[in-house]
Amino acid sequence: MMKVLRIEKENRTRFHETARVGLGEGQVRVSVHHVGLCGSDYNTFKGLNPLVELPRIPGHEIGGEIIASGAGVDETYRPGRHVIVMPYTNCGKCSSCRKGRFNACRHNKTLGVQQDGGLAEEIVLPADKLILNDTLKPRHLALVEPLSVGFHAVGRGRVDAGETVAVLGCGMIGMGVLIGAVAKGARVIAIDPSEEKRNLALKFGAWQALPAGGEELVARVMELTDDDGVDAAFEAVGSPATFTQAVDLAGFAGRVVYVGYSKAPVIYQTQYFNLKELDIMGSRNATLQDFRNVISHLETIGDTADLLISKVFPFDEAEAALPYWDGHRDALKIIIERV
Repeated sequence: MMKVLRIEKENRTRFHETARVGLGEGQVRVSVHHVGLCGSDYNTFKGLNPLVELPRIPGHEIGGEIIASGAGVDETYRPGRHVIVMPYTNCGKCSSCRKGRFNACRHNKTLGVQQDGGLAEEIVLPADKLILNDTLKPRHLALVEPLSVGFHAVGRGRVDAGETVAVLGCGMIGMGVLIGAVAKGARVIAIDPSEEKRNLALKFGAWQALPAGGEELVARVMELTDDDGVDAAFEAVGSPATFTQAVDLAGFAGRVVYVGYSKAPVIYQTQYFNLKELDIMGSRNATLQDFRNVISHLETIGDTADLLISKVFPFDEAEAALPYWDGHRDALKIIIERV
């Protein structure tokens, strides 16, 4: 038997004992050491995630250590190696998969969302969903997946050196966009209502950090860009206001990338799509190359990545983690640690 944390119903998490999963061919058993909590986990906890059926074991930002490997697994996946989990599935048959865009698989089942996730003592996964890494600090393994989502969005937005980029929302995904855009050589305007997050954005290379707002924010961005607007605007909040604001901030012939998704309908003045001849794109999940790019970046910045971690809960106290986040919404990244 092993201990798992389940979101049983809205606003309620509880530990349970459950049977260990058998180890099949091509699979690897991983001792889970670190799990980062994501906005999707929080929305599940609050009863706001339409993709989740309760009860559900949350957690898809996972770092751990190999315990055992099944038949047919390459010998490099040996016990003691540390791994990062790619928490998505792909069917290989849908139109996205046929185009090689496996991150956008129509039938994807993300751990902790459409299937049980990693907030458990151990998890069994296919070997090809694990990335071996023995160089990053163990806690940093759980940062790779959320940052990869931001790096993927930067790729979708075709960000280039010297461009000016606006990032609406400096949560963990928005921080991934910011860090990825800075790494490309862009000037980043970080926008968030939280002063704490704005200050953190500056520490990670933002050119400007502005409070969220309406017309006054748009006016300030236009002032900073000589009335051009930004080359690319990234929405990482998921509200109707920021969805339309991204269009307002984008300059003529600019790009808009939606990383968040609005839970409510969005009303647009669609003439700006045409007048500005905007490229408007969605961004979903991340690719293996995005993961590799983030790993390389984290290896470069070292202990600086600790600034992204707001609070660490021991695994045995994990029942308190989502309620804590509910009362501390400025927290950037909460990690569950089992050592």
